[in-house]
Amino acid sequence: MDSLTQVVLGASVGEAVLGKKIGIKAAIFGAIAGTIPDLDVLASPWFDAVEKLMYHRSITHSFLFFILASPVFGYLTHKFFGKEKDTLKDWTLLYFLGFLTHALLDTCTTWGTQLLYPFTSYGFATYSVFVVDPHYTVPFLILLIIALFKPKTSSIRRKLNYWGLGISTSYLLLGFILQHQANEVFKKNIEELGIEYQDYITKTTPLNTWLWATTFKTENGYYTGFYSVFDEDKKVHFNYYPHHHELLEELPENDKTNKLIYITKDFYIVEKLENEYLIKDLRFGTFDGWRGKEQGKFVFTYHIIPQEDGSLKYTETNYRFKPSNEYIKAYIGRMFGQK
Repeated sequence: MDSLTQVVLGASVGEAVLGKKIGIKAAIFGAIAGTIPDLDVLASPWFDAVEKLMYHRSITHSFLFFILASPVFGYLTHKFFGKEKDTLKDWTLLYFLGFLTHALLDTCTTWGTQLLYPFTSYGFATYSVFVVDPHYTVPFLILLIIALFKPKTSSIRRKLNYWGLGISTSYLLLGFILQHQANEVFKKNIEELGIEYQDYITKTTPLNTWLWATTFKTENGYYTGFYSVFDEDKKVHFNYYPHHHELLEELPENDKTNKLIYITKDFYIVEKLENEYLIKDLRFGTFDGWRGKEQGKFVFTYHIIPQEDGSLKYTETNYRFKPSNEYIKAYIGRMFGQK
């Protein structure tokens, strides 16, 4: 999730663990705990495009890190900032829960979180909440701010904080329910078309959990479609993308190419230009897909560029879309069932 959301979640967890004992400092250090796992991005300058993808959300988002790092951070914080009322156990619990909730929330998004690193580099993902969602963050933030202005021993303060945690968690649970509902609609439509599929993913779209996108994997390509829980009819229009995976056979064998495919969970298409090969990540799809366009700008595209010495260079393009007012209005309309 975005940094603000992780700060809010971490601060709320810190408040729940130690707020009654030490007041605002619990929320401050909780926010720090909620930020620490994402500091793995500081290593980015030393990695190429593929290495960045493999490293992010790996060691600092793993259960092993939570178990080993929590006592260390807890000890240092207790030693330099502790008071008589708090204990090493309190601080260790604050960091452990701060790290754990950060990673579990990330797991609900599309990216993939390597919870079991280094035993496996598999990125666990439920695709049930978008990486930035004001429906999750804003109510949570408002309740937390109000709570922190109350006296640390106030029962109202604790109730407001628990309400924030409860409402935000309920929203995540709602995402799973709506995702299941969307899955049923998507599968019914794809089966009515007589299409045999091997696998599929269904993910939420930007800033909401009402409009869902799906990608069905078949032998020769992928079918993508959209459905809003507010749609009056259950008819889904699918776009088809041939995968052209065979194009990668023209390249020399390279472990980084295999890692790219692994990262996409085999949801990708390949295109060939004059001097490079493009791997387009279908987990994130295109910005214009909900409009029913056959082609659109893919959010993430990975470039494989053969070099004169026979090696391969890997780069990434992240399409930064700046929506117009007209686009935003149309998107909100589609979100709430206007086709």
